[in-house]
Amino acid sequence: MGVKKENIPEKGAAVQKDMETYTIIPYIPGGLVDPTTLRKIADVVEKYQVEFIKMTSEHNIALFGVKEADIDNVWNDLGMEPGGHTGKCVRAVKFCTGNTACKKGYQNTVELGLRIDETFRRMPTPRKVKISLSGCTSCCAESAVRDIGLIGTPKGWNLLVGGTCGLQVRKGDLLIKDLSDDQVIEYVGKILDYYKKNGTGKRLGRFIDIIGFNKFSGEILG
Repeated sequence: MGVKKENIPEKGAAVQKDMETYTIIPYIPGGLVDPTTLRKIADVVEKYQVEFIKMTSEHNIALFGVKEADIDNVWNDLGMEPGGHTGKCVRAVKFCTGNTACKKGYQNTVELGLRIDETFRRMPTPRKVKISLSGCTSCCAESAVRDIGLIGTPKGWNLLVGGTCGLQVRKGDLLIKDLSDDQVIEYVGKILDYYKKNGTGKRLGRFIDIIGFNKFSGEILG
Protein backbone atom coordinates (compact mmCIF):
# COMPACT_ATOMS: atom_id res chain seq x y z
CA MET A 1 0.00 0.00 0.00
CA GLY A 2 1.34 3.42 -0.94
CA VAL A 3 1.83 6.38 1.34
CA LYS A 4 -1.44 8.08 2.23
CA LYS A 5 -1.57 11.49 0.62
CA GLU A 6 -2.56 14.62 2.49
CA ASN A 7 -3.72 18.11 1.65
CA ILE A 8 -1.00 20.43 0.37
CA PRO A 9 -2.14 23.81 1.73
CA GLU A 10 0.95 25.68 0.53
CA LYS A 11 -0.08 24.74 -3.01
CA GLY A 12 -3.79 25.27 -2.50
CA ALA A 13 -4.48 21.58 -3.14
CA ALA A 14 -6.95 19.36 -1.24
CA VAL A 15 -6.69 15.61 -1.62
CA GLN A 16 -9.80 13.93 -3.02
CA LYS A 17 -11.72 10.86 -1.89
CA ASP A 18 -9.50 8.61 -4.01
CA MET A 19 -6.51 9.80 -1.91
CA GLU A 20 -4.55 10.15 -5.13
CA THR A 21 -5.70 13.27 -6.96
CA TYR A 22 -6.37 16.82 -5.79
CA THR A 23 -8.86 19.65 -6.01
CA ILE A 24 -7.70 23.20 -6.59
CA ILE A 25 -9.79 26.36 -6.60
CA PRO A 26 -8.41 29.44 -8.39
CA TYR A 27 -9.25 32.71 -6.68
CA ILE A 28 -11.98 34.59 -8.57
CA PRO A 29 -12.95 37.66 -6.50
CA GLY A 30 -16.71 37.71 -6.09
CA GLY A 31 -17.11 35.22 -8.91
CA LEU A 32 -16.52 38.02 -11.41
CA VAL A 33 -14.82 36.39 -14.38
CA ASP A 34 -13.97 37.51 -17.91
CA PRO A 35 -13.80 35.47 -21.16
CA THR A 36 -9.99 35.35 -21.10
CA THR A 37 -9.95 33.74 -17.67
CA LEU A 38 -12.65 31.25 -18.64
CA ARG A 39 -10.69 30.23 -21.74
CA LYS A 40 -7.52 29.86 -19.68
CA ILE A 41 -9.28 27.57 -17.20
CA ALA A 42 -10.78 25.52 -20.04
CA ASP A 43 -7.36 25.16 -21.69
CA VAL A 44 -5.82 23.95 -18.42
CA VAL A 45 -8.63 21.45 -17.85
CA GLU A 46 -8.08 19.96 -21.31
CA LYS A 47 -4.27 20.05 -21.19
CA TYR A 48 -3.97 18.26 -17.84
CA GLN A 49 -7.05 16.06 -18.29
CA VAL A 50 -8.72 17.39 -15.17
CA GLU A 51 -11.53 15.03 -14.17
CA PHE A 52 -14.26 17.67 -13.91
CA ILE A 53 -14.95 21.26 -12.93
CA LYS A 54 -17.73 22.66 -10.76
CA MET A 55 -19.07 26.04 -9.72
CA THR A 56 -18.89 26.29 -5.92
CA SER A 57 -21.41 27.80 -3.53
CA GLU A 58 -18.90 30.59 -2.91
CA HIS A 59 -18.90 31.58 -6.60
CA ASN A 60 -15.56 30.03 -7.47
CA ILE A 61 -14.61 27.38 -10.04
CA ALA A 62 -13.17 24.17 -8.59
CA LEU A 63 -10.96 21.81 -10.61
CA PHE A 64 -11.29 18.19 -9.46
CA GLY A 65 -8.90 15.35 -10.23
CA VAL A 66 -5.59 17.20 -10.63
CA LYS A 67 -2.61 14.84 -10.47
CA GLU A 68 -0.02 15.70 -7.83
CA ALA A 69 2.73 15.88 -10.45
CA ASP A 70 0.70 18.49 -12.36
CA ILE A 71 -0.19 20.84 -9.51
CA ASP A 72 2.68 23.29 -9.99
CA ASN A 73 2.27 23.40 -13.76
CA VAL A 74 -1.49 23.88 -13.45
CA TRP A 75 -1.00 26.92 -11.23
CA ASN A 76 1.73 28.29 -13.50
CA ASP A 77 -0.50 27.97 -16.56
CA LEU A 78 -3.47 29.51 -14.78
CA GLY A 79 -1.45 32.44 -13.48
CA MET A 80 -3.93 32.75 -10.60
CA GLU A 81 -3.64 32.49 -6.84
CA PRO A 82 -5.41 29.80 -4.79
CA GLY A 83 -8.90 30.75 -3.66
CA GLY A 84 -10.12 27.73 -1.73
CA HIS A 85 -8.77 28.84 1.63
CA THR A 86 -9.55 26.57 4.55
CA GLY A 87 -8.83 26.75 8.23
CA LYS A 88 -9.22 29.57 10.71
CA CYS A 89 -9.43 32.71 8.63
CA VAL A 90 -11.77 35.08 6.82
CA ARG A 91 -12.93 33.33 3.67
CA ALA A 92 -13.48 34.89 0.24
CA VAL A 93 -16.41 37.32 0.35
CA LYS A 94 -19.63 36.32 -1.40
CA PHE A 95 -22.03 38.84 -2.95
CA CYS A 96 -24.89 39.12 -5.41
CA THR A 97 -24.95 41.63 -8.29
CA GLY A 98 -26.72 44.29 -6.22
CA ASN A 99 -27.77 47.47 -7.99
CA THR A 100 -25.17 46.98 -10.73
CA ALA A 101 -27.58 44.63 -12.53
CA CYS A 102 -30.56 43.63 -10.38
CA LYS A 103 -33.69 45.77 -10.50
CA LYS A 104 -34.35 44.93 -6.84
CA GLY A 105 -30.89 45.92 -5.63
CA TYR A 106 -30.60 48.96 -3.38
CA GLN A 107 -26.83 48.99 -2.84
CA ASN A 108 -23.63 48.33 -4.80
CA THR A 109 -22.65 44.91 -3.51
CA VAL A 110 -19.91 44.46 -6.09
CA GLU A 111 -17.94 47.56 -5.17
CA LEU A 112 -18.22 47.07 -1.41
CA GLY A 113 -17.84 43.29 -1.62
CA LEU A 114 -14.53 43.59 -3.46
CA ARG A 115 -13.38 46.22 -0.97
CA ILE A 116 -14.19 43.98 2.02
CA ASP A 117 -12.54 41.02 0.31
CA GLU A 118 -9.36 42.96 -0.39
CA THR A 119 -9.24 44.32 3.17
CA PHE A 120 -10.05 41.25 5.26
CA ARG A 121 -9.71 38.03 3.23
CA ARG A 122 -7.33 35.49 4.80
CA MET A 123 -7.15 37.40 8.09
CA PRO A 124 -6.48 34.82 10.86
CA THR A 125 -9.48 34.32 13.19
CA PRO A 126 -10.39 31.90 16.03
CA ARG A 127 -12.59 29.93 13.60
CA LYS A 128 -13.53 30.40 9.96
CA VAL A 129 -15.46 33.57 9.17
CA LYS A 130 -17.79 33.85 6.19
CA ILE A 131 -18.95 37.26 4.96
CA SER A 132 -21.60 37.94 2.37
CA LEU A 133 -23.50 40.90 0.92
CA SER A 134 -27.02 40.97 -0.48
CA GLY A 135 -28.29 44.04 -2.30
CA CYS A 136 -31.83 43.75 -0.95
CA THR A 137 -33.94 41.82 1.54
CA SER A 138 -34.35 38.91 -0.89
CA CYS A 139 -30.95 37.98 0.59
CA CYS A 140 -29.76 36.06 -2.48
CA ALA A 141 -26.22 35.84 -1.07
CA GLU A 142 -27.55 34.22 2.13
CA SER A 143 -26.34 37.10 4.27
CA ALA A 144 -28.71 36.21 7.13
CA VAL A 145 -26.85 32.95 7.74
CA ARG A 146 -23.26 34.17 7.50
CA ASP A 147 -20.90 35.08 10.33
CA ILE A 148 -21.06 38.64 9.07
CA GLY A 149 -23.93 39.49 6.75
CA LEU A 150 -24.82 42.73 5.01
CA ILE A 151 -28.22 43.48 3.51
CA GLY A 152 -28.86 46.53 1.35
CA THR A 153 -31.79 48.86 1.99
CA PRO A 154 -32.80 52.25 0.55
CA LYS A 155 -31.03 53.89 3.51
CA GLY A 156 -27.78 51.92 3.44
CA TRP A 157 -26.59 48.62 4.88
CA ASN A 158 -28.01 46.51 7.69
CA LEU A 159 -25.27 44.55 9.46
CA LEU A 160 -26.02 41.11 10.93
CA VAL A 161 -23.62 39.00 12.99
CA GLY A 162 -23.40 35.37 14.04
CA GLY A 163 -25.30 33.59 11.29
CA THR A 164 -24.45 30.01 10.34
CA CYS A 165 -25.77 27.33 7.99
CA GLY A 166 -25.48 23.57 8.41
CA LEU A 167 -27.66 21.33 10.56
CA GLN A 168 -27.86 23.92 13.34
CA VAL A 169 -28.96 27.00 11.45
CA ARG A 170 -28.55 30.30 13.28
CA LYS A 171 -29.95 33.51 11.85
CA GLY A 172 -27.65 36.46 12.31
CA ASP A 173 -28.48 39.09 14.92
CA LEU A 174 -29.11 42.61 13.63
CA LEU A 175 -26.28 44.72 15.04
CA ILE A 176 -26.80 48.08 13.37
CA LYS A 177 -28.77 49.62 10.49
CA ASP A 178 -28.35 52.19 7.72
CA LEU A 179 -24.56 52.10 7.39
CA SER A 180 -22.55 53.75 4.63
CA ASP A 181 -19.86 51.79 2.79
CA ASP A 182 -17.13 53.37 4.90
CA GLN A 183 -19.00 52.58 8.11
CA VAL A 184 -19.35 48.95 7.01
CA ILE A 185 -15.57 48.65 6.67
CA GLU A 186 -15.15 50.24 10.10
CA TYR A 187 -17.61 47.93 11.85
CA VAL A 188 -16.46 44.76 10.11
CA GLY A 189 -12.95 45.62 11.30
CA LYS A 190 -14.19 46.16 14.86
CA ILE A 191 -16.07 42.85 14.86
CA LEU A 192 -13.08 40.89 13.60
CA ASP A 193 -10.66 42.60 16.00
CA TYR A 194 -12.91 41.89 18.99
CA TYR A 195 -13.45 38.29 17.90
CA LYS A 196 -9.70 37.76 17.45
CA LYS A 197 -8.92 39.13 20.90
CA ASN A 198 -11.74 37.42 22.79
CA GLY A 199 -12.84 34.41 20.74
CA THR A 200 -12.83 31.01 22.44
CA GLY A 201 -12.40 28.82 19.37
CA LYS A 202 -16.13 28.81 18.63
CA ARG A 203 -17.79 30.18 15.50
CA LEU A 204 -18.80 33.82 15.86
CA GLY A 205 -22.49 33.02 16.44
CA ARG A 206 -21.72 30.50 19.17
CA PHE A 207 -19.28 32.96 20.74
CA ILE A 208 -22.04 35.59 20.81
CA ASP A 209 -24.42 33.08 22.43
CA ILE A 210 -21.85 32.38 25.15
CA ILE A 211 -21.11 35.99 26.10
CA GLY A 212 -24.57 37.35 25.27
CA PHE A 213 -25.62 39.58 22.40
CA ASN A 214 -26.03 42.62 24.66
CA LYS A 215 -22.42 42.41 25.81
CA PHE A 216 -21.17 41.80 22.27
CA SER A 217 -23.13 44.67 20.76
CA GLY A 218 -22.11 46.97 23.60
CA GLU A 219 -18.44 46.24 22.97
CA ILE A 220 -18.74 46.84 19.22
CA LEU A 221 -21.05 49.85 19.27
CA GLY A 222 -19.91 51.45 22.51
